[in-house]
Amino acid sequence: MGQKVNPTGFRTGITEDWKSKWFAPKAAYGDFLGEDFKVRKLIDTKLNRRPPFAAVSDIRIERTREEVTITIHTARPGLVIGPKGAEVDKLREELEDMIKRKVAPIKVIEVKNPDLNAQLVAEAIAEQLKKRASFRRVLKQRMEATMQAGAKGIKICVSGRLGGAEIARQEKAGQGSVPLTTLQADVNYGYAIAFTTFGTIGVKTWIYRGMYGDEGLVAETDVRPGGGMRRGRR
Repeated sequence: MGQKVNPTGFRTGITEDWKSKWFAPKAAYGDFLGEDFKVRKLIDTKLNRRPPFAAVSDIRIERTREEVTITIHTARPGLVIGPKGAEVDKLREELEDMIKRKVAPIKVIEVKNPDLNAQLVAEAIAEQLKKRASFRRVLKQRMEATMQAGAKGIKICVSGRLGGAEIARQEKAGQGSVPLTTLQADVNYGYAIAFTTFGTIGVKTWIYRGMYGDEGLVAETDVRPGGGMRRGRR
């Protein structure tokens, strides 16, 4: 049997940061974990599953004794923030109503290069597969765009009833090198599902962006309602 490991879990605590940061006593742990799941699901449903799509790639959650801080990484910050920050304030109120806790003003970080973000590439492929585009052509286009954006390697795996075939199968495509077992390598992983009329198709994407510590890793910008910009590295 193939021994497979989730690429994000494999690197968490070594080269990747935790997606949720908080400490809880044993009695409250399950409640906090359930809340995190609900928060992510609400944001994903509101911003990623309904047009206009905001291209949210990551949601980070931090908790203190008093409040919950949420950071949204998105390729289209204008859609998340809205005019004068109206949309992001509305989202914060919805989250407060749902989890019954104080939510700090939501931080919005812009993904400067969506072609180097594995989650956004996977979502884009899934979106095109829903429109019945040829999966081979879609994969080729996406791989070329990612390599031109400065990636050192990309690997894509699509699984399901490809092209409406009777029997589900798996197809893989790649360019460049993707050193999956090198923990010092910045390998970004993304997973998306395309819900088509003939079944679901899973899309997995790995993008190798160079070694940690190398110059030229993906820069992101903190976009806050009312100004204030922060350059960051991912």
